[in-house]
Amino acid sequence: MRILGIDPGSHVTGYGVIEKKGNYLRHVIHGEIKPKKGSPLSAVLILVYQQLSSLISQTAPQAVALENVFYGKNVRSLIKQAQVRGVAIFAGSDKGLDVFEYSPLEVKKAVVGYGRAEKRQVQEMVKAILKLPEIPLPDAADALATAICHANFLKEKPI
Repeated sequence: MRILGIDPGSHVTGYGVIEKKGNYLRHVIHGEIKPKKGSPLSAVLILVYQQLSSLISQTAPQAVALENVFYGKNVRSLIKQAQVRGVAIFAGSDKGLDVFEYSPLEVKKAVVGYGRAEKRQVQEMVKAILKLPEIPLPDAADALATAICHANFLKEKPI
């Protein structure tokens, strides 16, 4: 089973595809979608949709997993993040994939074993679990961690 993990953000959207065979996880691809600084939100949403749609076509995942919106103090940032998240959900659904969501706590617990782990710990564990040659960038690591979380939990009901 191939899983596309997505860490949606208005400045950087991380993505990562892994493959699960039995208890073995294999890294396929990961990276970050970075719109130009100062891009209008509409351009950001189009770019994220196009890049994710292309990635789905290239890697043929069977499911999409993404993190829930993180609660914060800046309401405007949360709204933008939620809009990018909506585009990510649409990109997967548009290609006929089931989309699943996990809280940041669930993701960290699945990867590090501790729900309050630091970002660097998540990056290190993703590197170790997937036997990567180097630590992935933070948003790509979060996306890979979300895919690993789904591989471990395999929720049955999509959002």
